[in-house]
Amino acid sequence: MNSLEIAKGITTKKSFRPRLALPIGDPAGIGLEVTLQALNDPQVTANCDVTLVGDRTQLTEYNRLTGEGQKYIDPSKLNICHVESSGQITIGIGNAASGKASFSYLEKAIALTLAGEFDGIVTAPIAKSAWKAAGYNYPGQTELLAEKAGIEKFGMLFVGKSPHTGWTLRSLLATTHLPLRQVADTLTPQLMAAKLDLLVECLDKYFGITKPRIAIAGLNPHSGEQGQLGTEEQEWMIPWLEQERDRRPGLVLDGLIPPDTMWVKPAQAWFGSIDNSKAHDAYLALYHDQGLIPVKQLAFDRAVNTSIGLPFVRTSPDHGTAFDIAGLGIADPTSMKAAILLATEICTSQHL
Repeated sequence: MNSLEIAKGITTKKSFRPRLALPIGDPAGIGLEVTLQALNDPQVTANCDVTLVGDRTQLTEYNRLTGEGQKYIDPSKLNICHVESSGQITIGIGNAASGKASFSYLEKAIALTLAGEFDGIVTAPIAKSAWKAAGYNYPGQTELLAEKAGIEKFGMLFVGKSPHTGWTLRSLLATTHLPLRQVADTLTPQLMAAKLDLLVECLDKYFGITKPRIAIAGLNPHSGEQGQLGTEEQEWMIPWLEQERDRRPGLVLDGLIPPDTMWVKPAQAWFGSIDNSKAHDAYLALYHDQGLIPVKQLAFDRAVNTSIGLPFVRTSPDHGTAFDIAGLGIADPTSMKAAILLATEICTSQHL
């Protein structure tokens, strides 16, 4: 079942409505804007109940400053879990106060979800620099979610549905927020096996794909070109992949695909120049930019960051706080809408 079907209410158990917590992110960024726009679309909330987690005063003030016209929903019509914040917060300027506020909103949403009050969390964007200014040294929201949930094995899966063909792009990162010079030393057979385990489980649990075709990227240009452009592929990655194929006879594991060509078929499937069946069900990228440059080029306005391995559903729009356009009324809510719809779809599929 896809997000459009969920939005239209075509479910086998119409009585179930996922309860989603939506921490409003950094109040100085575009999170409030895209959230209030997304929730103004009746299709987005047709089959879920959303509760905003944040400072009610900020929501009201933001709506007063920017909510002229018909594209924003009035916050007074929404369920709000009030979390008071302090300090000077100015739209468009991320600082320690806005970082502290966004951290406290997410902490509250996690606690309530772990307590069983919500089925999932849809997070608005935060600024890592603002978190750091406030004294919180986390690479991102995913790592805080995993820590609070007591989970060591987790992943960042990016999902985008093509508006041209309906084909779904799924890209999992083996490593996430690391300096590039640390990637090769961080990658190990154990880490790769753990990420592949998460991906296979997620494809089955979230998307109903029991025998997936998965593309796995090489690390070096031309996947090392038989050791001429890097030795990792020859030394351990190819032997690891051969072991995984033996361990998973029902799966198709293609690789190690040169990073510069792995994304050709996804692009063709996205725009309809090849049959969707010729693309893979998922793509395992080895580091942040290797996986996210193609995702953002194809699906920047509709990709969803989905945390896998957590004991609850978590999605997020695949963009940042965009302080430079915050408060101008020009932020695109498409990715936030997609994040809410995907969370609704996954939560509903788990309930059936």
